[in-house]
Amino acid sequence: MRRRTFYFSFFIIHFSLLFSLSSCTDWLEKEKEAIVAEDEAFKNYRNFQGYIEEIYDCIPNKEMVNYCTSWNWGDDAVHNPEGYAHMDHQIDLGNYRNWWTNGQCWLNGAGKDGSWANKYSLWKGAWYSIRKCNMGIENIKSLIGTDEERDLLLGQLYFFRAWWHFELICYFGGLPYIDQSFEAASIPELPRLTFQQCADRCAEDFQRAYDLLPLDWDETLAGMQTSGKNDLRVNRFTALCYMGKCLLWAGSPLMKESEKARTGGVPQLLGASSNGKTYDYDIEFCNRAAEALGKALEMVTRGTVNYKLAEFKYTNIYDHERDENSSSNYSDIFYTRGQNWLQPGSTEAIFRGLSQSDDCNWNCSKIFGPKVLGIVPHDNIIHHPTANLIDQYGMANGQPIYIVQNGEYVLNPESGWDPEHPYKDRDPRFYHDIVFDGFHYVINTENFTDAQRKLGLDYCTLYTGGAMRAVDNGSSTGYFIQKLVPHQCNELDRWCYGWENGNTFHCYLSYMRLADIYLMYAEARAAAATSAKELKDKPEYCPSLSAIDAVNALRDRVNSDDYPMAHIPAQFLDTREHFLDEVRRERAVELSFEGFRWCDLQRWLLLTEPPYTVKYSHEFERLETEGWFKNHDPKDAHVAGFHKQELISRRLESKHYWFPLPDKDTYLYEGFPQNPGW
Repeated sequence: MRRRTFYFSFFIIHFSLLFSLSSCTDWLEKEKEAIVAEDEAFKNYRNFQGYIEEIYDCIPNKEMVNYCTSWNWGDDAVHNPEGYAHMDHQIDLGNYRNWWTNGQCWLNGAGKDGSWANKYSLWKGAWYSIRKCNMGIENIKSLIGTDEERDLLLGQLYFFRAWWHFELICYFGGLPYIDQSFEAASIPELPRLTFQQCADRCAEDFQRAYDLLPLDWDETLAGMQTSGKNDLRVNRFTALCYMGKCLLWAGSPLMKESEKARTGGVPQLLGASSNGKTYDYDIEFCNRAAEALGKALEMVTRGTVNYKLAEFKYTNIYDHERDENSSSNYSDIFYTRGQNWLQPGSTEAIFRGLSQSDDCNWNCSKIFGPKVLGIVPHDNIIHHPTANLIDQYGMANGQPIYIVQNGEYVLNPESGWDPEHPYKDRDPRFYHDIVFDGFHYVINTENFTDAQRKLGLDYCTLYTGGAMRAVDNGSSTGYFIQKLVPHQCNELDRWCYGWENGNTFHCYLSYMRLADIYLMYAEARAAAATSAKELKDKPEYCPSLSAIDAVNALRDRVNSDDYPMAHIPAQFLDTREHFLDEVRRERAVELSFEGFRWCDLQRWLLLTEPPYTVKYSHEFERLETEGWFKNHDPKDAHVAGFHKQELISRRLESKHYWFPLPDKDTYLYEGFPQNPGW
């Protein structure tokens, strides 16, 4: 039985577009036979909307590419050796060309069952969908319908034309902006734009979408046909948020540096060291970004949209047992269970694709936990966090454990962190997200085998030399992650096995959620600031929030009597650079394992800079007896010899700030060259 979550009741009209899906030249071709029954496709609102909904279906699901995909490519994650074929390790090796041939990479991946590969591929899906957008825009005149219906259709087409272009340029740098369909008889030699030029074009289309789309589809006459099932449709708020993100990315240090060094629009190689430019933003782009993001947050504050931060209320934070008085739940952003396959996102998801929900039971649910003696079944591929990510989770007093000075992590003397009690008094999100030594991993031990019981696998043994530290079937870093898939998704607790007993486990990664808007707004405001004083200012377009307020809103969300979380300490508010350091750390924590870290390090010009080029493990000796953990909180455990140990040193050069284009596409014409260094 397969379930694919559709919130749309319109049927998807599949038009057999008879061009190759393997090349960026897809947008160049337009045969007369390219559309089946073109008159039918565009003649009325229902058919036209069905045509557009195939674009929604093309949005790649990063968690469902092949069986055990990877999407965390920064310094935050590693696979154990059986998973070294996956893209995160290939990036560690500098083998970026592997994105084109690696079927487990969502940039060009195939579906888990090998079906219609462009549904799981950014590259193929983008050119396919951009062409559909242009064809739809060019045929809007054929519509027999109301002005409202026309606006809804056009708004979606403009949004998706911008969104697919933006996703592409984040990884490949500036590209031609395709705003029309072309005849197959001639190949137009469109020059590559710079990232900033292409982002400007995206912003224009996002603005058009904002002007045309409603805030709430249920309040439109056309949307009432699918009332209550419009959650996945893009709206005015979605367009505004993406406009802000697009402009912030364009204003980031990498994009500013590439613009200065460009020749013919191609992203250029950077100097041997770029760390000194990491705070050098394009002020104009950042001001525009801040205004768009600030307007979006003002809508949230005033309650004119339905988005709000999900509540972080738990009776047992380790087991994700929610407070019964909680109206929304943080864990529901990432996975749902026992909710009839409800797609994750809670009240925060701003942009999602469609999801084949029951595949989560057979795919993503089995790649995060220990494989020792089959505690989590299937093969030995495990995607787990590095010590680098663990160190980003600061203390309950709001202090970071480490600060970066001269390319090294230096212990922050104000943090109060104790290496003999390394997990005590940490950021509450640490206890929600991270599985660490002594963690009660298996709740139901009735069916333990003698071997599993002998090793004591109900409680994690993640100290150096522990049973769950074996490189082949455990954690090489000393940690597992349960943010996206909870620890009860194991062979004995069986949260994710089938759909009996109301399991209906469903996990999904949203492309954009509300917490990210707070963080991008804070970054854009700080990037454009000329003094620390401006960090406290509340601009006219967002009179409710300063840059500081935006970050503290996320800390307030997780603050409770049992697990306190303080605001940004004063010593990080004295300069825009110190504040930006904390914004960046907050992004690493709040958005951990959601696939943003590589793009962040890339655009901040830190991807090739130490200490971000080395992945670490944590090594230590456990001092408590095994039985101690049955009656005590693991965060209070006493350890000895706690230290970092190098696992992987990434040999990245300046060329690795952009992925290479497929070689065959760069041979088409002189104006479409390969990225430098490739």
